[in-house]
Amino acid sequence: MTVTPGDHALLRRAIALAAEAREAGDPPFGSLLAAPDGTVLAEERNTTVTGRDITAHPELKLAQWAARELDADTAARTTMYTSCEPCSMCAPVIRLAGLRRVVFALSGEQLLGIRPASGRPPVPQDGPALPDEVRAVVEPYYHPSPDRPSPTASS
Repeated sequence: MTVTPGDHALLRRAIALAAEAREAGDPPFGSLLAAPDGTVLAEERNTTVTGRDITAHPELKLAQWAARELDADTAARTTMYTSCEPCSMCAPVIRLAGLRRVVFALSGEQLLGIRPASGRPPVPQDGPALPDEVRAVVEPYYHPSPDRPSPTASS
């Protein structure tokens, strides 16, 4: 899709929310959700410092809000406008929320050119371990038997 002048106006609001986050002492990230006609449905800014929650990214908060408050059809017509490209934590949650589109002002690569590295080493991960045992718990959720139906699968 092509970014339009209407998209630019909504991106400018996301950038203003990023500025508000920075002024409050948080990292400068802001996002909003808009209906197809451009009506703002919800907006958020980063609160990772002031909220003492490392997951309080605006994209994540809005995706959670959309999954909770919007029906699937409405979510599928909703666009997220965000100051920076969603990170690897937020992007899958946006997908799970069923949002139609994300428009961002600054790419993740561009952000890495501005932001200093965290200095934290990667966390080692080991596995898979005990896959058959966990499969016995997980598989019936996605493939229930007729006598024991599964709740709606969302993971």
